[in-house]
Amino acid sequence: MKKILVTGGCGLIGDHLCSGFLKKGYEVFAVDKKPSGYNLNKAHFTFMQATPMDKTGYADAMERCKPEIMIHLACTADNDFGYMITDSEIKENARCNEFIYQLAESYHVKQFILASTTQVYQIPKTREPLHEDDFTKPLTNYAKLKNASEEALAEQIGRGKGILCAVFRLAPIYTKEFCGNLEAKITDPKDNSKFIYRTGEYGFHMCCLHNFVDTMLNFVLEADENPNMAGIYNMADKNLTMASEIITYMKEYHRLGFVLQRNVPNTSLSAIKNLIDNKEMKINYRFLDFTKILNNTTFDITRIAKLCSFRWDINNTK
Repeated sequence: MKKILVTGGCGLIGDHLCSGFLKKGYEVFAVDKKPSGYNLNKAHFTFMQATPMDKTGYADAMERCKPEIMIHLACTADNDFGYMITDSEIKENARCNEFIYQLAESYHVKQFILASTTQVYQIPKTREPLHEDDFTKPLTNYAKLKNASEEALAEQIGRGKGILCAVFRLAPIYTKEFCGNLEAKITDPKDNSKFIYRTGEYGFHMCCLHNFVDTMLNFVLEADENPNMAGIYNMADKNLTMASEIITYMKEYHRLGFVLQRNVPNTSLSAIKNLIDNKEMKINYRFLDFTKILNNTTFDITRIAKLCSFRWDINNTK
């Protein structure tokens, strides 16, 4: 029975990821600041308590587990930090990464997987999909946090250490019950009103959490035999989630009040300048950029296509 350790293992992503590996016969150790109860009392599941800055707690967990595989989810938005990311949390994340990477190297793990974000990319002016080797230009605090995590991983254990390292850049996550990232795409943060442009024939590249879990299960199995699996992967659904679909979904499964139909947003230079000067853009993980809302930005998912069936979307998520 292979051992896997998941940092941030009791957050939204961690709960479902741990559950998936348990069903596949792994012995799973989840490290987090508090238990969620989602996998508690399941066979072959162990919860170990440690805050992101608790070096001793993580060291004890590694000594107890001695994992072959580590999945690093700690310090992710909607998990440990929420969606408002401050400068102090960027520093906290950097210190957390440093000793977690050191532990991974010291205990000779075979695979180390980091959950990052698609926010690290420089959004293009064209509608070409963003590829893994495209330029990064982190603007938000969360993007900076994850970009620094990627760079530190490459520097500390990414080369010549005998550890297969992979980075998964996730588009915003959703499930049937967890709709915060979806709802943010149709919500004006100024007054919390819901809106749509035209008939909602524009969309966002999101990621159903269950597609990510399916991909991780397949990746860990295949990477065990194939060292060429190392590197960066974009992780998103097969298709865009349209604004009209979000509204239909919210009406069916969650509360949704009146939806305003608006004119096309202002994308003038002055509007862009005002956006750049907006302090909330930097700290709010879910900040909605009105100047790019109609761009239909997509991420190239060719690299993970053989690992993911993309069977989940907003219409059938659970």
